[in-house]
Amino acid sequence: MDRTEDEMDGGVKQVLVGRERGGGAKSSGGGGSSSLPLQLRAMVRIRSKYLRRSSSSHSVPPDNSAPPRQQRTASPHRRKSRRRNPKVMFPNGKKIYLPKNKEQSRAKPFLILFTIVVFLQVYNAIENLDDHLEKYDLDGLERALHREVFGQQEALELLMYHLSDYLSTYAHQRPLALSVHGTPGVGKSHLGRLLSRHFRSVVGDSLVVQYFSLHHCPLQESPENCAKDLIRRVTEMVIQAEEEERIPFIVLDEVELMHPPLLDALRTLLQPQQNNEFLNIVYVFLSTLGEAEITECALKNGTVSGAERPLRQTLAKAHPLWAEPEVELIPLALLERSHVVQCFLEEMTDEGFYPDSAHVERLAGELAYHRAGGKEYAKTGCKQVVAKVNLL
Repeated sequence: MDRTEDEMDGGVKQVLVGRERGGGAKSSGGGGSSSLPLQLRAMVRIRSKYLRRSSSSHSVPPDNSAPPRQQRTASPHRRKSRRRNPKVMFPNGKKIYLPKNKEQSRAKPFLILFTIVVFLQVYNAIENLDDHLEKYDLDGLERALHREVFGQQEALELLMYHLSDYLSTYAHQRPLALSVHGTPGVGKSHLGRLLSRHFRSVVGDSLVVQYFSLHHCPLQESPENCAKDLIRRVTEMVIQAEEEERIPFIVLDEVELMHPPLLDALRTLLQPQQNNEFLNIVYVFLSTLGEAEITECALKNGTVSGAERPLRQTLAKAHPLWAEPEVELIPLALLERSHVVQCFLEEMTDEGFYPDSAHVERLAGELAYHRAGGKEYAKTGCKQVVAKVNLL
């Protein structure tokens, strides 16, 4: 920079010397002498501008202690400041790594692994539940019951609920005992035949027992011997079922005619403090015990949904078997006149008769009915239907 300033000074001096030497010519020739002052002024102006620019770049920063200058009023046409992007932009092709957190817990990977294991176990358990239910074809059983048993919608739903809940797994803490009660002719024996036929088709004849009190234990037979024989049959059946990993079924009809030793044997078999094979079995009791309580509840309320409590109290007085909490009570409803008509139509069709509606209504009108709440309930259900059709 010093060299440039010396060159500028030298140039100005040369111009001045040339001006002194050409002083004599100024008086003689006016055109050439007028251009020298213009060049001199231009060079001086350029030099002063250059010196100001160089001095401003090397000037001392202002003192902060000095009072601030008066702020200029913001102009409406002032350019707005550009907002910075808060995102941090990384160059392309570069990998971004987060800093390692030294305080990260070491138990986190184990927690994730434990969650995965629990999820797989729950999923496997759900799959096993579906496999167990498919083995017993409960959907087919439900369709058959609703198609062939009339007027027992609530009882069938309760029955299927208990069967589905129990048969969904193989390991149990107690056996399942379903005690079905109803007045004569409402379909108890027919229900027992349907259950026996269905489960024989899915688990085999050897794992299903249909026990009739008067047939398997006649009056001349000793009740103690009948109880021993029943326990022997149940023991053989549960041992075979344990080997095949299946659940056996025993349907006991006419339980109201059983002797106390037989009921005592059944109560012993229902106790949870037994071997595992005795805990995986389904008992179905069919009986007319408690028909008075069922009839009273049906005529008073129009339904038997609230008959479980008085029914259990009455049955507990008959034998302690029904006082056991393992026994689930299922009351059957009284059949209405429309249900009796359905029984006549089905029986006449099975016997090959033409089901004339007027004839069927006349036959249904010959039966005795309870009348309550604007409805008619058959006193004997469909029990006399077969006898009347056979007289045709």
